Amino acid sequence: MPRRYDPDRRRRIIDAAIRVVGRDGISGLSHRSVAAEADVPLGSTTYHFATLEELMVAALRQANEGFGTVLAERLPESGDGRGDLAADLARALGAWLGGDRTGVELEYELYLAALRRPALRPVAAEWTEDAAALLERRTDPVTARALLALMDGICLQVLLTGGSYDEAYARTVLARVIP
Repeated sequence: MPRRYDPDRRRRIIDAAIRVVGRDGISGLSHRSVAAEADVPLGSTTYHFATLEELMVAALRQANEGFGTVLAERLPESGDGRGDLAADLARALGAWLGGDRTGVELEYELYLAALRRPALRPVAAEWTEDAAALLERRTDPVTARALLALMDGICLQVLLTGGSYDEAYARTVLARVIP
């Protein structure tokens, strides 16, 4: 029987892995669970991703696109430095946290998995560098890193407490970090 041409299979497997982690957490991720979710043979997942670490790296890389896209869209460059960076960042956080909460939780779960899984660390570091570079378009590198850390803290507090996002509070605390 000839092989069926399926150019999107790798992407579908990654999408399935993201759905599995979103539904069952990292502990629910296996080649078998992803193959079932993607409706592909088990051999397809192991062909494209020899290890679960490789699959998690691909999933984290794809999941990282979420906040980066929101940040890039909502953080216009301001050549004169007069834009309200704190307000822009607070709105960006609001847009991200106001979207699909499961997707936000998934991004953080994969991001924090790097604590125990060294293969994920370069991808997490890459995300931090990319986000900091976006912020550096509007401020200095040290402030960009501090803002990024503060935004992570705000997001984690909202996610862990189940509370709602307070954009006015976020704007106030972000403004305190901006020189």
